[in-house]
Amino acid sequence: MEPNIKNIAVLTSGGDAPGMNAAIRAVVRTGIYHGINMFGVMQGYQGLITDNIKPMDARSVSNILHLGGTILKTARCLEFKTDEGQQIAYNNLKKNDIDGLVVIGGDGTFTGAKRFSETFGVKVIGIPGTIDNDLVGSDFTLGYDTAINTVIEAIDKIRDTADAHDRLFFIEVMGRDSGCIALRSSIASGAEAVLLPEKETSVNELINKLALGAATKKSSSIVIVAEGHKQGGAYDIAKKVKETFDHYDTKVTILGHLQRGGSPSSFDRILGSRLGFAAVNALIAGETEQMVGLKGNEIKLTSIREALTAHSFKLEPDLMEMTEVLSI
Repeated sequence: MEPNIKNIAVLTSGGDAPGMNAAIRAVVRTGIYHGINMFGVMQGYQGLITDNIKPMDARSVSNILHLGGTILKTARCLEFKTDEGQQIAYNNLKKNDIDGLVVIGGDGTFTGAKRFSETFGVKVIGIPGTIDNDLVGSDFTLGYDTAINTVIEAIDKIRDTADAHDRLFFIEVMGRDSGCIALRSSIASGAEAVLLPEKETSVNELINKLALGAATKKSSSIVIVAEGHKQGGAYDIAKKVKETFDHYDTKVTILGHLQRGGSPSSFDRILGSRLGFAAVNALIAGETEQMVGLKGNEIKLTSIREALTAHSFKLEPDLMEMTEVLSI
């Protein structure tokens, strides 16, 4: 079938995530395979406004599968949120004869893409690239698996020193509004407790749990704290606990942006490839304002509007229960 779209641009926006380069590679090569001219937008929406748009060929994306970050760079662009900024971006797309856009990013990226498409009629397909795993319509977002593996590797190392010194470690992981990283990494690392934005856990409840572990002769304890927990970050909670529970020597580790870096896992390389391939095929089929996502083991389309309803995203009940049962 002859593609109804001739020129496609791809950009990455917002926070970077491992696997973005795999998605970029798949988008570019799938488009070229179908005879479409491909372009890369540097520095996200900022590049649309400054016309930093470059032609890409198959060799432009050679040897990038294993790289973290994004070869297209990324930036947060306040100007794109304005009517004037979006008009400039649209004019630059028209100047380059681009009639399809693939955006890779999280909720902020999709919010901008949705408004851009609704205002100017630009055909847009979104790829969920965020370590937070907080977009409805995909069981896993790009970078989430790698981030969890990074957290687990760090906790395994911390566990060694915690055991050696009878220490209580509070480890803060990313997740301002989503506890996905904290929940899965707590199970995989055998953490004694996890504090999630989605679940109310008082300091007294945490102290009682730690006291029970101490009474059963646990030599150390690991508490994972999602950065968006209502009681505060790891430092605040550790201070409150230490005031009333001094059984352990208490330490705090903030993993921070370590979670975003590094070579993507095989899962994220394959997921990025599948999503990039599907995004171009969706544009060719005439779709717009859709997100490609993984549901079960199939790639499905979800409207960007629905994908942005992150408040309806629920953590798995069985995993929530397991954090209590397996940590005794």
